[in-house]
Amino acid sequence: MQTRKVAVVFGGSGFIGRYIVKRLAQTGHVVRVAVRDPEAAAFLKPMGDVGQIVPLSASITRDADVARAVAGAEVVVNTVGILAERHAGDFQALQADGAGRIARAAAASGVARLVQLSAIGADAASPSLYARTKAEGEAQMRAAFPDVTILRPSLVFGAEDQFFNRFGAMASVSPIMPVICGETRFQPVYVGDVADAVMAALADPATRGHIYELAGPQVWKFRELLAWILLQTGRHRMLIDIPMPVARLQAMIMERIPGKPLTRDQLVLLARDNVATTLPGLAALGIAATAVQQIVPAYLARFRAGDQKGPI
Repeated sequence: MQTRKVAVVFGGSGFIGRYIVKRLAQTGHVVRVAVRDPEAAAFLKPMGDVGQIVPLSASITRDADVARAVAGAEVVVNTVGILAERHAGDFQALQADGAGRIARAAAASGVARLVQLSAIGADAASPSLYARTKAEGEAQMRAAFPDVTILRPSLVFGAEDQFFNRFGAMASVSPIMPVICGETRFQPVYVGDVADAVMAALADPATRGHIYELAGPQVWKFRELLAWILLQTGRHRMLIDIPMPVARLQAMIMERIPGKPLTRDQLVLLARDNVATTLPGLAALGIAATAVQQIVPAYLARFRAGDQKGPI
């Protein structure tokens, strides 16, 4: 009887991670889902056969937890990332040091393939702490595991996303749509394409040690995305520009609210374009990028006004 290969997905119960877990299970891997709360990851089990998907309690801030998670694994994928700190130092602990800890444990355990989910905009010189720690995470990964494949997605969309759903919900209740940095450009990428990119990277030895930027087929300005959401939901709302000083004041207040719906660090990110550069992308991995228009209208439907069945 052939022993199944073991894959580990750190943060596998998250938005992107669950798609990767499903694909790994479909290719016959036993998948360890390394998360803080294994019970909350139990919903993943039906994606595989009985016993194939195993939620595992593991904090990437602890050496012993990470070493136990990767022991005997052939494949490791790290999807852990946060948009706001719950406590000071979380960006450094999770996105930088946590990534490095995973890479060191993977190297020590003899893991064959390591994939890191980073982000377009990762930059050691960025004024954003999020972007700087993403870059440091990449650097620590490459220092410990030079063959790591790094994937940098732009804004990721899909049924569980926190972008289109957030603004779709806002459009259904707010009389206006606030616009901060409306000229900033994004290149939204479908979560399914991101998961496919992970699988393509794992399957192709030529991707070892390389960085790929994952972006969709269309560049949108932030204002254009908001206007399109209004169109899809049939909501007539004024797009109101919020000056940056006012936005910073709002962010200072919102940083004190549980969940931190807006932070000053996010404002720094929002002021910078989030589009692909000259690095290889989805096409280099053999993936045709999926457009926003192909996926998003279906899950924005619940925010439509009245009995409308489609965009106005």
